[in-house]
Amino acid sequence: MNHRFIVEESKRELLASLQRRGIEQKVLDAIAAVPRECFVPPSLYHRSYEDTSLPIGHGQTISQPYTVAYMTQQLDVRRGHRVLEIGTGSGYQTAILCALGAQVWSIDRIAELSKQAQTILTELGYSPSLIIGDGWNGYPDAAPYDRIIVTAAAQEIPMNLARQLAIRGKMVVPVGESDQSMYVITRVSDSEYDVYASAQRFRFVPFVRSDTSAANSSAGQ
Repeated sequence: MNHRFIVEESKRELLASLQRRGIEQKVLDAIAAVPRECFVPPSLYHRSYEDTSLPIGHGQTISQPYTVAYMTQQLDVRRGHRVLEIGTGSGYQTAILCALGAQVWSIDRIAELSKQAQTILTELGYSPSLIIGDGWNGYPDAAPYDRIIVTAAAQEIPMNLARQLAIRGKMVVPVGESDQSMYVITRVSDSEYDVYASAQRFRFVPFVRSDTSAANSSAGQ
């Protein structure tokens, strides 16, 4: 049995599993459209559709498919939405957002990962704007955003990012220490936000901020 057949069969099983766990059809369609095998190291090709995170180098991982699907569903992306992603990583979540018809800006502090993601995304026909840098302060140049997604664990809700949301915009971010709750923050007005935290727990790499960001944040308090 060849590896390609095994991968395709694993993809079908994964999609069926995600559907059973309550993932909606438009998110399933996006996951079906994006070849996850393109975003994992060649040595892990045969594990592309296991419902688990996988290492991609530089101490980073490509998130578990269920986690990607859950966050995407909570984000409620619609065609034409302006989306800021903090943590490009492999580029897989970026591709899912593009497949849903979003206009995406994605930031990562690791240049090698960002450049690798750019190559893969271009080959797949997607054209997000990838930025190499510290995501703690977001990307004000293109704000406001309809949606913001943070793919690393913050110790607290990053309000500096929430303030880059448009009114009625949403941000999805894992918050916590060793494991995290998924928070959905909706901007209600210039100064008001609705906050919802999921009962489910997740595990993400930490949201790393540079010393410069930390200093700037402290100075602004």
